[in-house]
Amino acid sequence: MANRPVFVVSPDNRYCIRENIEFQYFSGFSDKQMQRSINSLHQSYIQKHPNHKLLEISTKSENELGVKLSAFNLMIKTKNGKEYSVETAFQSSKVFENGGPYTDLLNVSSREAKKDARLKNSGKIIAFCIKNKTFSTEPKTYFYNWLYINTLHHLHHDLATQILEYNAFTDIAFNPQKSINCQAEAAAIYVSLYTQCLLREALKNEETFLDIVYPTYKKQN
Repeated sequence: MANRPVFVVSPDNRYCIRENIEFQYFSGFSDKQMQRSINSLHQSYIQKHPNHKLLEISTKSENELGVKLSAFNLMIKTKNGKEYSVETAFQSSKVFENGGPYTDLLNVSSREAKKDARLKNSGKIIAFCIKNKTFSTEPKTYFYNWLYINTLHHLHHDLATQILEYNAFTDIAFNPQKSINCQAEAAAIYVSLYTQCLLREALKNEETFLDIVYPTYKKQN
């Protein structure tokens, strides 16, 4: 048995509720094994919430929408015609104690960018920097969620419309004991902001996004 989070759309200023679900995990990294685990996780969740509509967001999803929404596949297109994924943009924006941001990662695949040795050998992450904008590492999910949600809303209108049909999201590869950021969480926040008519205000700039999505952070600082 394994335990993984389901990210549920919240109707209030929590925006996303993380519900841990126990399910049978099928070991192995083949698509078939991962999809068996996804189905098991979804079945366990739906038993508790039969009226919810659940979407796996990852390259292993059996739903084409979930595959397209993966940060590995969700693309950013620049004015000069360059194209790279949200995952690549995220990895290339990391600023470390001893180096970065490694913007050359924008020229490689999502998988290559994530596995680049410099990301592990350059010390602690101290900031994120993208398009001459610097983001703090706190709140820990701030920059990733800002990047994912902005890309989805401004560059992928068809996907942004389809995602509104769902109110709970998973990412089978996400292990909260090993990772912090999750595309399924970003998706839940997006749907919540939209349904609460807060999306336009939240995406005015990075400051309003922080104020709206992380209200308790400002109070604590």
